[in-house]
Amino acid sequence: MDNIQLVKKLHTDKEKLFREISKVIIGQKDILEHLFVALLCKGHVLLEGVPGLAKTLLINTLANALDLQFNRIQFTPDLMPSDITGTEIIKTDTGKRSFTFFKGPIFANIVLADEINRTPPKTQAALLEAMQEHKVTAGGKSYTLEEPFFVLATQNPIEQEGTYPLPEAQLDRFMLNIIITYPSRDEEIEIVKSTTHLENSNINPILSANDLFEYQSLVRNVPVADNVIQYAVDFVSSTRNNDNSADKWLEWGAGPRASMYLILAAKAKALLAGKTTPDISDIQNMINPVLRHRIIPNFNAEAEGISRDDILENLIENNK
Repeated sequence: MDNIQLVKKLHTDKEKLFREISKVIIGQKDILEHLFVALLCKGHVLLEGVPGLAKTLLINTLANALDLQFNRIQFTPDLMPSDITGTEIIKTDTGKRSFTFFKGPIFANIVLADEINRTPPKTQAALLEAMQEHKVTAGGKSYTLEEPFFVLATQNPIEQEGTYPLPEAQLDRFMLNIIITYPSRDEEIEIVKSTTHLENSNINPILSANDLFEYQSLVRNVPVADNVIQYAVDFVSSTRNNDNSADKWLEWGAGPRASMYLILAAKAKALLAGKTTPDISDIQNMINPVLRHRIIPNFNAEAEGISRDDILENLIENNK
């Protein structure tokens, strides 16, 4: 199958996938688009929002629409690292004792880390190697995770009681940070109607692992003009320079991984929009979800009520 046919198949499969998910999820088109972009780019996603906005349901429904192995981990204050990665058990066989490794729930294609900031940093750190290296080390041995591998995590706003802020190293491993807000009035009416009805919608799997592998290779092969790459790198650099208007609001800027993810996300975004190559508008569309968790506002921003998105929007205006 050539690339033109593959692009057509991608668009068809995307429509089928979104239609299947809409059986359960009302609205959230932009959220679904960003989730799909992350899947195409082999990226992990952090969804943030107050309780009751169907973050977990959204990920569960997406996982059901993909023909992949799915595990859910409920993060709680007493969760231990071995509850995620697995543990070694002593087995006795014909009088001999040996250690056998029992794989934890991290060994799946899609892992839902539900309420990831409800557990202490020690346990959160159990995901670091898996998310970056796609492997788990236990008892001096490394175990490779099966591809494709995605961590889709949910978290509550850190202002809520019983939450632990994610370390910067952990946050940086998420490609996208997606904010889920309250639905519109019409969407909420539809949600109430659908959730108080007797019928349950069955979700059929649409995409297989091989489909994803093909689409991920397709995204990597999308060409990008030098000026678009330069814009992405310059924008990320502007979050850590001392000579821009955003400096008075920023304690810490984004690293090189942000530039890489910006280009990858723009490639996928352009492909889904029917373009042959991304332009600067595609970069700008992905700036907030790629960078909002990679910058740290300072006291001045907090005192003035300036959010991370406000800072990024200001930088977009300054970089036009």
